[in-house]
Amino acid sequence: MNKTELVAAIADKAGIAKKDAEKALTAFVDTVVDELKAGNKIQLVGFGTFEVRERAARTGINPQTKQQIKIAASKNPVFKAGKAFKDAVGK
Repeated sequence: MNKTELVAAIADKAGIAKKDAEKALTAFVDTVVDELKAGNKIQLVGFGTFEVRERAARTGINPQTKQQIKIAASKNPVFKAGKAFKDAVGK
């Protein structure tokens, strides 16, 4: 499912115009990105949690040359599914 199909599905389930559904989806995504950038965590009970996890700097190996390389520390967005969401999908 791509963004257009998701917008259409949201509009159909909510009984709203596709234009309004697209605005709502865009606002949701923008808000999640802004909050994660600010270092905040977003918890949607029953659905899941969006958060940023830090990865420490480490040494890796280039598979082509077999030489060691330094991999810089980074911050990565993570989504952890909630129990109700896992149970609904797992059935």
